[in-house]
Amino acid sequence: MRKAALHNLGCKVNSYETEAMQEILEKKGYEIVSFHDEADVYIINTCSVTNMADRKSRQMIHRARRQNPQAVIVAAGCYVQALTDAGEVDDNIDIVIGNNKKKDLAEILEAYFCEQKAAPRTEVIDINHTAEYEELHLTKTAEHTRAYLKVQDGCNQFCTYCIIPYARGRVRSRAKAEVVQEVSALAANGYQEVVLTGIHLSSYGLDLKGENESLLSLIQAVHEVEGIERIRLGSLEPRIITEEFAETISQMRKICPHFHLSLQSGCNATLRRMNRRYTAEEYYEKCQLLRKYFQNPAITTDVIVGFPGETQEEFEESLAFVDKVDFYETHIFKYSRRRGTKAADMEHQVPEQQKAARSAVMLELNEEKQRKYEEKWLGKTVEVLFEETIVRDNKTYQVGHTKEYLKVAVESEKSWENQRKEVEIVNLSQIIH
Repeated sequence: MRKAALHNLGCKVNSYETEAMQEILEKKGYEIVSFHDEADVYIINTCSVTNMADRKSRQMIHRARRQNPQAVIVAAGCYVQALTDAGEVDDNIDIVIGNNKKKDLAEILEAYFCEQKAAPRTEVIDINHTAEYEELHLTKTAEHTRAYLKVQDGCNQFCTYCIIPYARGRVRSRAKAEVVQEVSALAANGYQEVVLTGIHLSSYGLDLKGENESLLSLIQAVHEVEGIERIRLGSLEPRIITEEFAETISQMRKICPHFHLSLQSGCNATLRRMNRRYTAEEYYEKCQLLRKYFQNPAITTDVIVGFPGETQEEFEESLAFVDKVDFYETHIFKYSRRRGTKAADMEHQVPEQQKAARSAVMLELNEEKQRKYEEKWLGKTVEVLFEETIVRDNKTYQVGHTKEYLKVAVESEKSWENQRKEVEIVNLSQIIH
């Protein structure tokens, strides 16, 4: 029996694909071991969203080679897709598997072993000219209560800073019936919460033929699955938040009022250079729509600081906008120059020192806003789906999340895993990060 170890880098879509590849190998008789152990095959599902992601991908490939020089090193995903396109594949990689080829992992490995490791294999398609959605399936996940479900791939937006449309291709959506079938299987295995994810989730259905093919119609179909008690949505584009969308989902009891709306900048001039296709004013209207239909929703976002051409005045405009919106959480990224994107060739690149200084200011605001949002829950009773047991200072706690994704701890020796309980928030120490 061959031993295989898998390591995931990057987004929740990647996580889903990594777990699906693990299930494929398990069905073929592989023994799955920790990435820290010696294995016959190491699979690294790579990421390329930033330069740091590229570096981590390289580090994990090299670490696998050091752990067992005789092992087969498989590198899959966005980083190697881009590397192959540029003709720069790392010599430490035995098999390159691009996006849309991960479903073939077992067959690719078998062919490589049959050839007695004769030469490196490259299994990469022209991702920018395919309309095929890659069918991968999960019946279980590493988490025991929440399942991330990939329903969409690719992106048509071409934001000037982003390499992902080139590594993931155009929008491709999973058939609604396939999604419902997988959600039903997960529910049958005890999962109470599903998170719908995609590379550009808001574009779900754009490529499907049919009048009722949209993210909203997909959510409605998943909502009907018995056993699922919570539906959480991955990152959304602001433009999908219409009056109809917000009102309709607010009437679904399973929807989690936790919305991650990508912002990137609160300055209109910067948004135009980013090709973000909305204004700060339009974005604010979308947040107000959510607050109109949901009571105290958790609205989170991403912000890039130090984008090419961002002046101090533009940064301060973005900072003031983030302050105005009152996010629960802001994920802050220093602009990462990506070869092959329009922004990489823009004038007035911001020095790293300035990026770091702006990031620190934005982080300080984030901590203030996070605390302010959490204080609103003092004295309130919330439903918590418990997920794990932790021990701190010789005390045992049961830990889970509210629908708003507040992470709550309650002292108890008895495991409450996969149970939903009503909990009163009596002090902020119950909310952990």
